[in-house]
Amino acid sequence: MFDGAPSRPLLLGNRNTSQREDSVFRSVLVPINRAGWPFIGAAFAAAVILGLLWGPLFWLGLLATAFCTYFFRDPPRVTPTRPGLVIAPADGMVQPIVRAVPPPELELGDQPLTRVSIFLNVFNVHVNRVPADGKISALSYRPGKFLNAALDKASEDNERMSLKVTIYDGVELGFVQIAGLVARRIICHATLGQPVRAGQVFGLIRFGSRMDVYLPEGVAPIVVPYQTAVAGETVIADLMSQEPAREGEER
Repeated sequence: MFDGAPSRPLLLGNRNTSQREDSVFRSVLVPINRAGWPFIGAAFAAAVILGLLWGPLFWLGLLATAFCTYFFRDPPRVTPTRPGLVIAPADGMVQPIVRAVPPPELELGDQPLTRVSIFLNVFNVHVNRVPADGKISALSYRPGKFLNAALDKASEDNERMSLKVTIYDGVELGFVQIAGLVARRIICHATLGQPVRAGQVFGLIRFGSRMDVYLPEGVAPIVVPYQTAVAGETVIADLMSQEPAREGEER
């Protein structure tokens, strides 16, 4: 019997339309990380001052303001939640995957582990995210050089912030924020002993950088060199899988 109430298909259609509108809204109005507001404000103030001196300079300053806004964007991400997954901590290009001794401050031993490195250029999102659920069990800052972050020796020589997360089954995972050629500030909000979740924002590196992840012994990566990683979404390893390291080719 028709009682004047909307039919179920109409309700589902309205909900789907609302979800699509929300998706469009989130993709256009991307949140800005709080660390970026001082830069955005300073760039805009400089644009106004320069514009008062000479009109065309205002537009150059406005362009710089737009770049700062773009650089410090902090888009929401949908993180896979199955236990055992290791999630990319940064946006960028996966570098050649090698075995390397982890930084000594992580206390992961002196034997080489598989290292997955992600290089962030100035156009990538620079917000960094935790790669796995667990507790921060090591946290150490080390000053250093500002070599090109794409170089392999940047992992050893550059300024870095090293973190270790102990997953709830006792497995330890190291990850490192590394400053680059242009970067001059590593920001890390994580604290020792803090419980964290995969995909959770914990910091950022300003203006070009690198993130290294040291996988536990026996764990193979499921990303390949030169693949584009998305922080908080791309699965870079599966601790519960026996799958060998993957291969890839450009198509």
